[in-house]
Amino acid sequence: MSYCVNCGVELEASLRECPLCHTPVMNPREAGSKLPPSPYPTDKGQVEVVKRKDLGILVTVVLTAAAATCLCLNLLVFNASLWSLIVIGCCLCLFVFAFPAIFYSRMPIWLTLLADGVSVAVCLFLLTFVTASDEWFMQLGLPIVAFLTVCAEVFPLLSHFFALSTLPCALCLFIEIPAFCVALELRIRHYLGQPAHIVWSAVVLTVCVVIDIALITILTKKRLRNEVRRRLHF
Repeated sequence: MSYCVNCGVELEASLRECPLCHTPVMNPREAGSKLPPSPYPTDKGQVEVVKRKDLGILVTVVLTAAAATCLCLNLLVFNASLWSLIVIGCCLCLFVFAFPAIFYSRMPIWLTLLADGVSVAVCLFLLTFVTASDEWFMQLGLPIVAFLTVCAEVFPLLSHFFALSTLPCALCLFIEIPAFCVALELRIRHYLGQPAHIVWSAVVLTVCVVIDIALITILTKKRLRNEVRRRLHF
Protein backbone atom coordinates (compact mmCIF):
# COMPACT_ATOMS: atom_id res chain seq x y z
CA MET A 1 0.00 0.00 0.00
CA SER A 2 1.37 3.41 -0.99
CA TYR A 3 0.41 7.06 -0.63
CA CYS A 4 0.83 10.11 -2.81
CA VAL A 5 3.90 12.15 -1.88
CA ASN A 6 2.06 15.37 -2.74
CA CYS A 7 -1.47 15.10 -1.30
CA GLY A 8 -1.22 11.95 0.81
CA VAL A 9 -4.15 10.10 -0.75
CA GLU A 10 -4.05 6.31 -0.62
CA LEU A 11 -3.09 4.81 -3.99
CA GLU A 12 -3.84 1.55 -5.70
CA ALA A 13 -0.82 -0.58 -6.50
CA SER A 14 -1.47 -0.32 -10.24
CA LEU A 15 -1.70 3.46 -10.46
CA ARG A 16 1.00 5.37 -12.29
CA GLU A 17 -0.17 8.79 -11.06
CA CYS A 18 -2.31 10.23 -8.28
CA PRO A 19 -5.98 10.43 -9.33
CA LEU A 20 -6.40 13.73 -7.45
CA CYS A 21 -3.30 15.81 -8.10
CA HIS A 22 -1.82 13.75 -11.00
CA THR A 23 1.57 13.48 -9.30
CA PRO A 24 3.61 10.58 -10.79
CA VAL A 25 3.92 7.58 -8.48
CA MET A 26 7.59 6.82 -7.88
CA ASN A 27 8.47 3.78 -5.74
CA PRO A 28 12.24 3.16 -5.72
CA ARG A 29 11.79 -0.44 -4.46
CA GLU A 30 9.64 -1.34 -7.47
CA ALA A 31 11.79 0.38 -10.09
CA GLY A 32 11.92 -1.68 -13.23
CA SER A 33 9.26 -4.13 -12.03
CA LYS A 34 6.05 -4.63 -13.98
CA LEU A 35 2.99 -2.99 -12.49
CA PRO A 36 0.02 -5.23 -11.61
CA PRO A 37 -3.07 -5.00 -13.80
CA SER A 38 -5.39 -2.09 -13.07
CA PRO A 39 -8.58 -2.97 -11.14
CA TYR A 40 -10.52 -0.41 -13.17
CA PRO A 41 -12.08 -1.16 -16.58
CA THR A 42 -10.13 0.14 -19.54
CA ASP A 43 -13.07 0.39 -21.94
CA LYS A 44 -15.02 3.62 -21.70
CA GLY A 45 -18.70 3.03 -22.30
CA GLN A 46 -20.68 5.59 -24.26
CA VAL A 47 -24.41 5.77 -24.76
CA GLU A 48 -25.34 5.89 -28.42
CA VAL A 49 -26.73 9.25 -29.46
CA VAL A 50 -30.37 9.19 -30.51
CA LYS A 51 -30.66 9.87 -34.23
CA ARG A 52 -32.76 12.83 -35.28
CA LYS A 53 -34.80 10.63 -37.62
CA ASP A 54 -35.73 8.23 -34.81
CA LEU A 55 -36.63 11.12 -32.53
CA GLY A 56 -38.82 12.59 -35.26
CA ILE A 57 -40.62 9.29 -35.71
CA LEU A 58 -41.23 9.06 -31.97
CA VAL A 59 -42.58 12.61 -31.72
CA THR A 60 -44.82 12.12 -34.76
CA VAL A 61 -46.22 8.84 -33.47
CA VAL A 62 -46.88 10.19 -29.97
CA LEU A 63 -48.63 13.36 -31.19
CA THR A 64 -50.64 11.49 -33.81
CA ALA A 65 -51.68 8.83 -31.32
CA ALA A 66 -52.70 11.47 -28.76
CA ALA A 67 -54.81 13.34 -31.32
CA ALA A 68 -56.40 10.16 -32.76
CA THR A 69 -57.23 8.58 -29.41
CA CYS A 70 -58.78 11.79 -28.08
CA LEU A 71 -60.84 12.13 -31.27
CA CYS A 72 -62.13 8.54 -30.94
CA LEU A 73 -62.85 9.07 -27.26
CA ASN A 74 -64.73 12.26 -28.10
CA LEU A 75 -66.83 10.64 -30.83
CA LEU A 76 -67.59 7.39 -29.02
CA VAL A 77 -67.81 8.28 -25.31
CA PHE A 78 -67.69 11.94 -24.31
CA ASN A 79 -69.58 13.40 -27.26
CA ALA A 80 -71.31 16.33 -25.60
CA SER A 81 -68.90 18.75 -27.28
CA LEU A 82 -65.99 18.69 -29.72
CA TRP A 83 -63.37 19.01 -26.99
CA SER A 84 -60.93 16.79 -28.92
CA LEU A 85 -60.34 19.64 -31.36
CA ILE A 86 -58.46 21.44 -28.58
CA VAL A 87 -56.10 18.48 -28.20
CA ILE A 88 -55.71 18.18 -31.98
CA GLY A 89 -54.85 21.87 -32.26
CA CYS A 90 -52.28 21.64 -29.45
CA CYS A 91 -50.69 18.55 -31.05
CA LEU A 92 -50.49 20.40 -34.35
CA CYS A 93 -48.76 23.37 -32.70
CA LEU A 94 -46.26 21.10 -30.93
CA PHE A 95 -45.46 19.30 -34.18
CA VAL A 96 -44.93 22.57 -36.08
CA PHE A 97 -42.81 24.02 -33.27
CA ALA A 98 -40.62 20.90 -33.12
CA PHE A 99 -40.31 20.45 -36.90
CA PRO A 100 -37.27 22.72 -37.49
CA ALA A 101 -35.32 21.29 -34.56
CA ILE A 102 -36.06 17.62 -35.25
CA PHE A 103 -36.83 17.15 -38.94
CA TYR A 104 -35.25 19.99 -40.93
CA SER A 105 -32.76 22.23 -39.14
CA ARG A 106 -31.94 24.19 -42.33
CA MET A 107 -35.43 25.63 -42.55
CA PRO A 108 -35.28 29.45 -42.94
CA ILE A 109 -36.12 31.29 -39.75
CA TRP A 110 -38.75 33.46 -41.45
CA LEU A 111 -40.53 30.37 -42.73
CA THR A 112 -40.34 28.78 -39.28
CA LEU A 113 -41.94 31.82 -37.65
CA LEU A 114 -44.61 31.97 -40.33
CA ALA A 115 -45.46 28.30 -39.83
CA ASP A 116 -45.64 28.84 -36.07
CA GLY A 117 -48.06 31.73 -36.51
CA VAL A 118 -50.26 29.75 -38.91
CA SER A 119 -50.36 26.76 -36.55
CA VAL A 120 -51.42 28.96 -33.63
CA ALA A 121 -54.11 30.55 -35.80
CA VAL A 122 -55.40 27.10 -36.81
CA CYS A 123 -55.43 26.02 -33.15
CA LEU A 124 -57.50 29.08 -32.21
CA PHE A 125 -59.83 28.42 -35.15
CA LEU A 126 -60.46 24.90 -33.87
CA LEU A 127 -61.43 26.42 -30.53
CA THR A 128 -64.33 28.20 -32.24
CA PHE A 129 -66.08 24.84 -32.64
CA VAL A 130 -66.10 24.50 -28.86
CA THR A 131 -67.16 28.04 -27.99
CA ALA A 132 -70.57 29.51 -28.63
CA SER A 133 -69.37 32.04 -31.21
CA ASP A 134 -66.40 32.67 -33.50
CA GLU A 135 -66.58 36.44 -33.11
CA TRP A 136 -63.69 36.45 -30.66
CA PHE A 137 -61.51 34.64 -33.21
CA MET A 138 -62.17 37.03 -36.09
CA GLN A 139 -61.98 40.25 -34.08
CA LEU A 140 -59.44 39.37 -31.41
CA GLY A 141 -57.55 36.08 -31.79
CA LEU A 142 -56.64 36.21 -35.47
CA PRO A 143 -55.53 39.91 -35.53
CA ILE A 144 -53.36 39.42 -32.44
CA VAL A 145 -51.66 36.31 -33.85
CA ALA A 146 -51.15 38.03 -37.21
CA PHE A 147 -49.60 41.14 -35.66
CA LEU A 148 -47.38 39.05 -33.38
CA THR A 149 -46.19 37.02 -36.37
CA VAL A 150 -45.39 40.18 -38.31
CA CYS A 151 -43.41 41.55 -35.36
CA ALA A 152 -41.44 38.29 -35.13
CA GLU A 153 -40.71 38.35 -38.87
CA VAL A 154 -39.01 41.76 -38.57
CA PHE A 155 -35.83 40.30 -37.05
CA PRO A 156 -35.01 37.75 -39.81
CA LEU A 157 -35.86 40.32 -42.48
CA LEU A 158 -33.55 42.92 -40.94
CA SER A 159 -30.83 40.32 -40.44
CA HIS A 160 -31.11 39.39 -44.12
CA PHE A 161 -30.44 42.93 -45.32
CA PHE A 162 -28.31 44.28 -42.46
CA ALA A 163 -25.62 42.77 -40.23
CA LEU A 164 -27.27 43.44 -36.89
CA SER A 165 -25.30 43.13 -33.69
CA THR A 166 -26.65 42.78 -30.15
CA LEU A 167 -27.35 46.46 -29.52
CA PRO A 168 -29.36 47.12 -32.73
CA CYS A 169 -31.34 43.93 -32.10
CA ALA A 170 -32.10 45.11 -28.58
CA LEU A 171 -33.23 48.47 -29.98
CA CYS A 172 -35.59 46.76 -32.43
CA LEU A 173 -36.94 44.56 -29.66
CA PHE A 174 -37.72 47.48 -27.36
CA ILE A 175 -39.45 49.25 -30.23
CA GLU A 176 -41.63 46.26 -31.08
CA ILE A 177 -42.64 45.46 -27.48
CA PRO A 178 -44.51 48.74 -26.81
CA ALA A 179 -45.96 48.72 -30.34
CA PHE A 180 -47.41 45.27 -29.77
CA CYS A 181 -48.70 46.15 -26.29
CA VAL A 182 -50.41 49.34 -27.53
CA ALA A 183 -51.96 47.49 -30.48
CA LEU A 184 -53.08 44.69 -28.17
CA GLU A 185 -54.79 47.01 -25.71
CA LEU A 186 -56.50 49.01 -28.45
CA ARG A 187 -57.74 45.82 -30.09
CA ILE A 188 -59.11 44.47 -26.82
CA ARG A 189 -60.85 47.76 -26.10
CA HIS A 190 -62.37 47.79 -29.58
CA TYR A 191 -63.62 44.23 -29.10
CA LEU A 192 -65.17 45.14 -25.74
CA GLY A 193 -66.69 48.34 -27.11
CA GLN A 194 -64.62 50.63 -24.88
CA PRO A 195 -63.07 54.02 -25.80
CA ALA A 196 -59.83 53.84 -27.77
CA HIS A 197 -57.14 54.98 -25.34
CA ILE A 198 -54.20 53.27 -23.67
CA VAL A 199 -53.81 52.59 -19.93
CA TRP A 200 -51.55 49.68 -18.95
CA SER A 201 -49.68 49.74 -22.27
CA ALA A 202 -48.71 53.36 -21.55
CA VAL A 203 -46.50 52.08 -18.70
CA VAL A 204 -44.78 49.64 -21.05
CA LEU A 205 -44.44 52.39 -23.66
CA THR A 206 -42.83 54.79 -21.19
CA VAL A 207 -40.29 52.26 -19.93
CA CYS A 208 -39.36 51.14 -23.45
CA VAL A 209 -38.99 54.72 -24.68
CA VAL A 210 -36.44 55.40 -21.93
CA ILE A 211 -34.54 52.23 -22.86
CA ASP A 212 -34.68 53.13 -26.57
CA ILE A 213 -33.25 56.59 -25.89
CA ALA A 214 -30.42 55.03 -23.90
CA LEU A 215 -29.70 52.50 -26.67
CA ILE A 216 -29.76 55.17 -29.37
CA THR A 217 -27.31 57.25 -27.33
CA ILE A 218 -24.98 54.29 -26.97
CA LEU A 219 -25.16 53.46 -30.68
CA THR A 220 -24.45 57.03 -31.79
CA LYS A 221 -21.42 57.47 -29.49
CA LYS A 222 -18.58 55.29 -30.71
CA ARG A 223 -16.51 55.36 -27.52
CA LEU A 224 -19.54 54.65 -25.38
CA ARG A 225 -20.62 51.85 -27.72
CA ASN A 226 -17.19 50.21 -27.62
CA GLU A 227 -17.06 50.49 -23.84
CA VAL A 228 -20.46 48.85 -23.43
CA ARG A 229 -19.51 46.03 -25.79
CA ARG A 230 -16.21 45.50 -23.98
CA ARG A 231 -17.81 45.38 -20.53
CA LEU A 232 -20.74 43.21 -21.57
CA HIS A 233 -18.56 40.96 -23.79
CA PHE A 234 -20.49 41.31 -27.06
